[in-house]
Amino acid sequence: MRWERGRRSRNLEDRRAQGAGRRTGRLRLPLPAGRGGKLSLTSLLIMVGLYFLIGPEALQGLGGLGGGGLPGGAQVGLPGGGSGDVASGPLRTTPAEDELVEFVSFVLDDAQQTWARLLPGYREAKLVLYRDTTRSACGVGQAQMGPFYCPGDEKVYVDLSFYGELRSRFGAPGDFAQAYVLAHELGHHVQHLTGTEARVRRAQRSSPGDANELSVAMELQADCLAGVWGHAAAQRGILERGDVEEGLRAAGAIGDDRIQGMAGRAVQPESFTHGSSAQRQQWLGRGLDSGDPAACDSL
Repeated sequence: MRWERGRRSRNLEDRRAQGAGRRTGRLRLPLPAGRGGKLSLTSLLIMVGLYFLIGPEALQGLGGLGGGGLPGGAQVGLPGGGSGDVASGPLRTTPAEDELVEFVSFVLDDAQQTWARLLPGYREAKLVLYRDTTRSACGVGQAQMGPFYCPGDEKVYVDLSFYGELRSRFGAPGDFAQAYVLAHELGHHVQHLTGTEARVRRAQRSSPGDANELSVAMELQADCLAGVWGHAAAQRGILERGDVEEGLRAAGAIGDDRIQGMAGRAVQPESFTHGSSAQRQQWLGRGLDSGDPAACDSL
């Protein structure tokens, strides 16, 4: 990707220092297409079970993003403290991490400028960068849960160490693969602003038997919406040769069927919540090809 360095978005909320009191050792993070660190086996199993791009509603069963249930519910405290306060310390970073912050800032601003043109009345989301654990209006977020969007506060939450996992664990390297992660979460923000998210949640409550199918449809739409931004970026010369393939590889890497296989389980389509690898690639590709939100009609 061709992106502008040396900038930080006004919509970036940096909470990384809040986790500095608990983190030990140097943080190894990639440049947009670089090398990442490792998770413990336990953390990997949690990630494989949940995988990234997970919605807050699915995290409640872990006692993570829980509390009152769906967005807008009660806040729950962080481990080790009744108030939910997080230990702070000096922010320890690296040049590679600083560049990654600039990269996600660029993607955040570029994607939101695209949506401001496409969606009248678009309201910008915030991006929260954190380490390990943080609070949100949807409850407590943890790094092992992967990036997520909380409609309760209209913020996307990302622990930057995830990008190393995207490359090393999921086999999806590349800067556009990383951009796709953020663009997908902003797709959920678009769904929130247009009322799609609220309609789906109501339908899931009224028809629990259809909850997984509706979840899949909403996640595939968010993939397509990420592609809509990718199409606009390509039209403006931001994408380079191979970028589209990086995004599609990432979409395929986190399909429900592949995740279940990584966990050593039989593939069970009835349990899917995000869609198969083929479906995710198909819907991301639909957005990339069309550049039209109206083409993202999965629901």
